Amino acid sequence: MVSYFSHLMRTSDVEYPFPTVYLRDFGSNEIDEKHIDYVSSMIKRKVIPVGPLIQDPVSKDEHLEVIEWLEKKHHCSSVFVSFGSEYFLSKEEMEEIANGLELSNVNFIWVVRFPLGDETMVEDALPKGFRDRVGDRGIVLKGWAPQEKILRHSSIGGFVSHCGWNSVMESMEFGVPIIAMPMQLDQPLNARLVVELGLGMEVWRDYSGNLHRVEIAKVIREVIVDKRGEDMRRKAKELREKIRLKGEEEMDGAMEAISQLCQKSKAQ
Repeated sequence: MVSYFSHLMRTSDVEYPFPTVYLRDFGSNEIDEKHIDYVSSMIKRKVIPVGPLIQDPVSKDEHLEVIEWLEKKHHCSSVFVSFGSEYFLSKEEMEEIANGLELSNVNFIWVVRFPLGDETMVEDALPKGFRDRVGDRGIVLKGWAPQEKILRHSSIGGFVSHCGWNSVMESMEFGVPIIAMPMQLDQPLNARLVVELGLGMEVWRDYSGNLHRVEIAKVIREVIVDKRGEDMRRKAKELREKIRLKGEEEMDGAMEAISQLCQKSKAQ
């Protein structure tokens, strides 16, 4: 994101040199080395990656029923659906996502959030009869869920995400492909990077920026059911191992660079 927008500010009349990253009209060095190098060349400063900073799962007893539910599902048969804590779905978006999940016929855990002070009941926000139709195939939670524990579970085969950077890194850490539905800020660029790396697919919107249930269901099934999803999970797990190894090297490199700066400062 920094690389892309630095380019726009400095050379807005020149196309960004990496065409897979773009905005539509309506870090780890293992992941984005070329973007880091590019922004370094523009700002004439060395940018040093420090590796992915993933928090270990917090040990809590809340929502144990979710883990028990996952234990009953087949390997990689379910999706986790969450759009972070700072973006709230519109009524129209929620309706299309709910219907997309229903049409996909895939197991799901969906975390629904509302703005602070909004007392809307989950049942009132969902399409009428939705829970009855999906039955035991889906769980809808309000407010919070143990995201790290869910993503690392073997029954999870995909992550329906807004592509906030923390969520992208967690998805890579746990080797889970992303079904990308970016909403704002850096999320569209993060989604393009995920697709470029072969770690997920983006759910396309129409020219008005609207989501459509059929497209949502199609992408979910491609990631969870089709052979393409197996390839993504393999790539995600391979990248996870590379990131873990590279992360230690990057942190050591960052510490060495800081040490050299301190020594240089003392000498002066």
